[in-house]
Amino acid sequence: MADENSNGAAGANTAQPQGQAQFNVQKIYVRDVSFEAPNVPQSFNEQAQPQLSLNLNQKVNRVADEVYEVVLTLTLDCKVEDRTIYLVEVQQAGLFTLTGFDERTLDMMLGSYCPNILFPYGRQMISELIQAGGFPPFLLQPINFDQLYADQLRRRAEQGQQSAGGETTPPAGNA
Repeated sequence: MADENSNGAAGANTAQPQGQAQFNVQKIYVRDVSFEAPNVPQSFNEQAQPQLSLNLNQKVNRVADEVYEVVLTLTLDCKVEDRTIYLVEVQQAGLFTLTGFDERTLDMMLGSYCPNILFPYGRQMISELIQAGGFPPFLLQPINFDQLYADQLRRRAEQGQQSAGGETTPPAGNA
């Protein structure tokens, strides 16, 4: 029985044509975590509606041929008026192997697909830290990384047109 399983796995691996794009998750891990609650225990009694601010950042590092580290940084700041109730930052990371992708598809995979994989892990870590800090459970809403990536491509194109044309146009809303 063990021979059948190993032969089946090896057969599936060698049956793939050369040059076909492949994607593998090597490892998912927490790179850095921070939780601050500077005004406890007084903040446990706050009755006002807290203001939440989410900051999202992403960084891609090439660590070897066809191996990339993607780091998704999620920072959640909870305030009442000007007092910080809590501040949570999680750097959720993953090592991904991407082979056989053209440059445009590789950029999309690293800019959208990988963050989609990492986000649930970061969201869970933030929720656990907030609850461990003594606050009510909090679950971040899903994020559309495909739309964020599309917005990033649009901004890149606009910047390329501005620098290529020599004339600059003020961003919308700043005129």
